[in-house]
Amino acid sequence: MKTYDVRIWGIRKRNSKSAPYQLRWLVNGEEFQQPFTTKTLADARRSQLITATKKGEPFDVATGVPVSELREATSPTWYEHASAYVLMKWPRAAAKHRASIGESLAIAVPTLVTTRRGAPNPVTLRNALYQWAFRAVRNPDGELVARHELEEAPSEIRAALAWLSASSRKVSDLENPDLLRPTLEALSRRMDGTPAAENTTRRKVMVLSNFLRYTVDEKGLLPFNPLMRLDWTTPEADGEIDFRYVPDPTLARSLIAAVRRQGARGEHLETFFGCIYYAATRPSEAAALKEKDFVLPLDTPESVEEWGEVLVEESRPEVGSGWTNDGTPYEKRGLKHRTRKAYRSVPIPPVLVRMVRTHIATYGTAPDGRIFRGARGGRVSSTEYCVVWADARAEVLPDEEVETPLAEVPRLLRSAGVSLWIKAGVDPVEVARRAGHSVAVLFRFYARILRGQQSVANQKINSALEDV
Repeated sequence: MKTYDVRIWGIRKRNSKSAPYQLRWLVNGEEFQQPFTTKTLADARRSQLITATKKGEPFDVATGVPVSELREATSPTWYEHASAYVLMKWPRAAAKHRASIGESLAIAVPTLVTTRRGAPNPVTLRNALYQWAFRAVRNPDGELVARHELEEAPSEIRAALAWLSASSRKVSDLENPDLLRPTLEALSRRMDGTPAAENTTRRKVMVLSNFLRYTVDEKGLLPFNPLMRLDWTTPEADGEIDFRYVPDPTLARSLIAAVRRQGARGEHLETFFGCIYYAATRPSEAAALKEKDFVLPLDTPESVEEWGEVLVEESRPEVGSGWTNDGTPYEKRGLKHRTRKAYRSVPIPPVLVRMVRTHIATYGTAPDGRIFRGARGGRVSSTEYCVVWADARAEVLPDEEVETPLAEVPRLLRSAGVSLWIKAGVDPVEVARRAGHSVAVLFRFYARILRGQQSVANQKINSALEDV
């Protein structure tokens, strides 16, 4: 409890050889006192308390000292505070978010130290934090603890964490916001010192911002958020796709066909890539598709050109096994930025209907109903499908284009599918719904194509006006 009800009395002499001078003051009606060996020391302490009252600083009722002094005396270090923050966030955070918190804090915390003397190798220190200090596990009692507290870490990891524990600044030190500048600089660069991508920097700074807000608002360890006091701007990132490298419909179809020619795994994954292109699913969504998610027309000659439908309701993003609750290298979750039970319905063209029907007839399904399986039966891993994709690119593209970012990664098939819908004249609201975007995100990522479609729309409106 804090109060501004403070009265500071004069210094009195008392009968004591060890501490003859005594300072007394009242806080919320309760008397506090402090003995001193000399009058000079007592005067200095009295001046400190008077200065705090003149600044309008509240006093702590329990201890009788200014709140700033109490904060300094009880302040944890940034390493201790970050470790506690990770354990607090862990139970309710998605695995991807846990990893993002661990990654960002593993970069930030080593910059908040009092000395660099004896510092371990930066790679070792970051690994010690990311893999051990900021990764939680459950002990035999079911309690969450840092991994290094339960498992025996290598000697270099233990040494790195011991150095950081001894060298970490107190949280209260950041009442000087300038101390945060090296942290922001580190978050905006890779390990080799080159600038990080704008989106990466923004994500890491957002983690830091949330951490600092928790420090101020929930824990009260700082009187203000130092990030708000700095003249530092997060890099802008408009997110617009570079359409020079998005495959056109002809190239997209050629690449999917080439996937099938890459051996047994390619044959199995052809429809996987077809879902990314024709239904604009994210790779993590395609990996989770089950037979029950598809509504296909009758398999008759009369229905050969009818459209089907896929209900996308689950995503299985990849993340290290140490960040998930069950130790799998992926997480089962709902759709991106949607509630857990949300789903979206995506009409699928006859070409994908035929691919899905043939795939299920040929390969069946996994025990849980998934139609795509990894080589060992689990989730199709990015390593697995990216190798097949790279081989297909090498077959289809000329040598000079293989070295360019053209169709470099499978997710560009999704961009190609969405681009095709926009160019075909599908309403942007419907495009956003099918792709699982908000309309705002669609306009940000596909602004260039949408601007081109607006010109076509303007011409149609102009023709209609001239006909009146």
